Amino acid sequence: MSARSALLLATLSLTACSAAEIPTPERAAPPAAVPAPATTTASAAAPATASASASAAAPAVVPRDPNVDKLQSAAQTDSRAYDMVRSLVDEVGPRLAGSLGDKAAVAWALRTLKDKGLENVRAEKVMVPHWERGQESGRLVAPYAHTLAITALGGSVGTPPKGLEGEIVMVESLDAMAAMDEAKVKGKIVFFSAPMTRTSDGSGYGKVAGIRHRGAVAAAKKGAIGVLLRSIGTDHDRLPHTGAMGYEKDVPKIPAAALAVPDAELLARLVGQGKPVRVSFSLGAKLLPDAESANVIGEVKGREKPDEIVLLGAHLDAWDLGQGAIDDGAGCAAVVEAARLVLGLGTRPRRTIRVVLFANEENGLRGAVAYAKDHAAELDKHQLALEIDLGSGRVHTTRFLVADASRPVAERIASLVSPLGIQYDKAPARGGADLIPLHAAAVPIVDLHQDATNYFDVHHTANDTLDKVTKEDLDQVVGAVATVAWAAAEAPETFARVPEELRKR
Repeated sequence: MSARSALLLATLSLTACSAAEIPTPERAAPPAAVPAPATTTASAAAPATASASASAAAPAVVPRDPNVDKLQSAAQTDSRAYDMVRSLVDEVGPRLAGSLGDKAAVAWALRTLKDKGLENVRAEKVMVPHWERGQESGRLVAPYAHTLAITALGGSVGTPPKGLEGEIVMVESLDAMAAMDEAKVKGKIVFFSAPMTRTSDGSGYGKVAGIRHRGAVAAAKKGAIGVLLRSIGTDHDRLPHTGAMGYEKDVPKIPAAALAVPDAELLARLVGQGKPVRVSFSLGAKLLPDAESANVIGEVKGREKPDEIVLLGAHLDAWDLGQGAIDDGAGCAAVVEAARLVLGLGTRPRRTIRVVLFANEENGLRGAVAYAKDHAAELDKHQLALEIDLGSGRVHTTRFLVADASRPVAERIASLVSPLGIQYDKAPARGGADLIPLHAAAVPIVDLHQDATNYFDVHHTANDTLDKVTKEDLDQVVGAVATVAWAAAEAPETFARVPEELRKR
């Protein structure tokens, strides 16, 4: 597809990237040191307490690969992933696309991939949006006076210099907004009050994230002057959650911001009492000309088929409020460390393992689109792709998007990760946001579904800091990524392209 079409698809999919139907994990203790028996079956290796979704199945019995056992053991005993997150957080911190932090992150990634021994390390130029938050504040004006914890949504326009004040009209959903009489909305500030439900699979996010992305357009069409929404998060801290929002051509662009959950609940209580509620808020947000960033790439060169690629992805950018430890410093560290462990085996895989740290996932997916465009000629050589973008939550389930002819090799890989407490689900993978263009290009995809129980407590907030990363859990993720990477790169078979009927999202 064209870059323009891919970008449109990617942007629309941002709000649902965590909404896939994912089997719910049961929280289990980290496994003991991985044994290396001659043969291991998936059913014997899986924890007895593991829950099974309707489509989960035990993959066929396959011989153990000694290199897989070495990788899984090394991930438990010699992983440097946590130190890598610490380095990124301490030396760079916030790194929104186009910012000085973004430039520092690209330099950090180039240095780190080289230090870890990866080959062909390079930065591939990507032009990204450059949005700045500026100063922001909010107040409840009536019926009582309170300061509100507020933050602009990513991409929002700013308010007039003196701010914006108006009466609140509360709605819960986009459907309710569409059904509302325009006369009740015109000249007011729309407040979307829908809460996010905590789930272990992250599905609660997808059910409400569309409000963040499309709420300002829906409200503006009814004559609203601004939008506030309850933060898309599961915490009750007075730390609002930012995230990308969008506008439409020929629809007025109105300021949009998120309220911390306790502040949103305050407004909801007052509106529920039938009192007229007025708020004022000020946003200094502005959009600047596009800036230069980069996808950062490094490889473990294959010994027999170096032109065939197993892609390990994560995104390098992070929102400006926090340090980007869980989103997505942990993912970056997991894929880089997995490649380092493969290098440590002393024998190269049959195919090339390529690490891609994507630019601009948070507010544009320009890195994903640029990668697909720049590598269009070799996309049919991509054996398998994955992305890690759910913090350090333990992997509990694998899913594959593959042609039927390649199902046996997918099941073999699923069997190899089962000693890590990971079950296999036959339902199709969807892929992370940065894989959307590859998904459209028929590249086979694997999902390593992670436990998201606490992820959305700090997602897109100032609380996304290093202490939220759990080393033992992150090391299990590393073991899973390294296993999949090695097994796919070493497989005798080449994955068939994914037919269109299986790629419908």
